[in-house]
Amino acid sequence: MQNFRENFKYYFVGFLVVIAIFVWYTTFTEDRNGYLTVAFLDVGQGDAVFIDAPNGNQILIDSGVNKKVLSELGKIMPFYDRSIDVILATHPDGDHIGGFPSVLDKFKVSTIIESGNTSGSPVYEEFNKKANEENAKRILARRGQRIELGFVGENDVYLEILFPDRDVSGLEANDASIVAKLVYGSNSFLLTGDSPKKMEEYLVSLSPEDLDVDVLKLGHHGSKTSTSESLVGFASPEYVIIQVGENNYGHPSPETLETLNNFEIPILRNDLLGAIIMKSDGEGVWFLR
Repeated sequence: MQNFRENFKYYFVGFLVVIAIFVWYTTFTEDRNGYLTVAFLDVGQGDAVFIDAPNGNQILIDSGVNKKVLSELGKIMPFYDRSIDVILATHPDGDHIGGFPSVLDKFKVSTIIESGNTSGSPVYEEFNKKANEENAKRILARRGQRIELGFVGENDVYLEILFPDRDVSGLEANDASIVAKLVYGSNSFLLTGDSPKKMEEYLVSLSPEDLDVDVLKLGHHGSKTSTSESLVGFASPEYVIIQVGENNYGHPSPETLETLNNFEIPILRNDLLGAIIMKSDGEGVWFLR
């Protein structure tokens, strides 16, 4: 005890140094310098898109099939960050919501957005149970809604819902997928869940101008059931993302790859590249890895 008292001031100074390092580390890592990060996580055969706005607001769209999403989030989120503002489940298939129970166990979530299409599967029941336990605000996505993520200078950052535009509880799960457009300044990303061609064509008929984006995340992992020439033509993206794992039921399909090659659009795939990290400053979009 005497030794502790004699050395107390040194312990105290050491403690203050540790606190100072932590504060400076936190300040440095939280300073996003005006950049929006969109990470298409490597969760195997499934979708998971993490959005980190320039002001620190965060959205996780889908979560893959299992808790692998946690290790992927751990690579891009600070170790002390234990909250995600919004999670969005595009539809109730297991390869899109299977990781959400683990996410809800580890992170505090304020808002949960869903299509309104449900399932009797054990995966969905577990997700629904965890969502109810979280006491988060639960919202049904509807066309025209905006999830505001803040301003950077004069540039607004927001996620806009393009579909559903109705009650989709009676639709097949993929048909009910939430389609959303992420916008930052002059840059935008179209995120399509597993939306099939018929729903793509419907969106084209509603407002083709809304589909013009810099980055297009293909529907249904590049399956031949999605990615119509009409959608790709109106989107005219600089990059296409295919969230697909190894040994993946033949995704992406030869038909889809042919469509993309005809438009000469660079293709980024999780099975070949791992996590795909995109950055935007509101004026340009680029691929980190």
